[in-house]
Amino acid sequence: SFKERMNEKKEHKKAHSDKPTQWIRRFPGYYSFLHILVIISFLGLSLSGATLKFADQPWAKFISDILGGIAVTGSMHRFCAVITFAYFLLHIIGMFKIMRKNRQSLASFILNKNSMLPNLNDLKEFIQTVKWFLRLGQKPDYGRWTYWEKFDYFAVFWGVAIIGSTGLILWFPELFTHWLPGWVINIATIIHSDEALLAMGFIFTIHFFNTHFRPEKFPMDTVIFTGKVTLEEFKKERPREYQQLVDENKLDELLVPPPTKNTLFIAKIFGFSALSIGISLVLLILWAFLYIFIS
Repeated sequence: SFKERMNEKKEHKKAHSDKPTQWIRRFPGYYSFLHILVIISFLGLSLSGATLKFADQPWAKFISDILGGIAVTGSMHRFCAVITFAYFLLHIIGMFKIMRKNRQSLASFILNKNSMLPNLNDLKEFIQTVKWFLRLGQKPDYGRWTYWEKFDYFAVFWGVAIIGSTGLILWFPELFTHWLPGWVINIATIIHSDEALLAMGFIFTIHFFNTHFRPEKFPMDTVIFTGKVTLEEFKKERPREYQQLVDENKLDELLVPPPTKNTLFIAKIFGFSALSIGISLVLLILWAFLYIFIS
């Protein structure tokens, strides 16, 4: 239960409060930088896009006025779209650099045991997790990536492909209607708007819960900002990856100094700001649908 997991978290902290804490690097700084770009662009796209989709709502006009009006929100939306395409391209370049560094083929990179590609083991861990929730089994030994993290990862790919492509059609309608029928603009408008709404709903609820609001992470997980996690936490959360690193004698290579207090402070300010904006948007969107339903 939630209470039991919170108590377990408190007991774990108490048990290790008097011991020197070791930290391990989970993400390189490059990944943290890319994720910060994802957060900034997604929040910017969500804020500016919501003011247009819910333009009949007083709160949408209020947000639009704060941001500078419809002309500014339009420019803001396009600027954040450019950031989105930029981080997507940087991520692809980063993957090819890793492949080149490790002398991997595309197939071996995609199919290795630490790949982000879903596999049968993810299905097995999903079933084990459901049983654990129902107290019918033990918590699975998660590895480098969990099934929900892989889902989140591919959600970004799906979003950039679908929302990004339709957004480009709406941004440059004259160009695309040179070789596409005019009705494609209407279809692109519907797909872009509804897929974006789905993305906001997912990120600001499911992703937020899985990443920050689980009892063992509440109120926020700073690992994506600092790239670091305590060794005890890592061992507990990723036992399969921990054992793999021990077996391959690679664990010591990843031990790092703890993040500074200033780094943690900045990470928490930035993280809580993003969480606040996202949750507020979800509540405003729910209010808009409720308003439509009762009016």
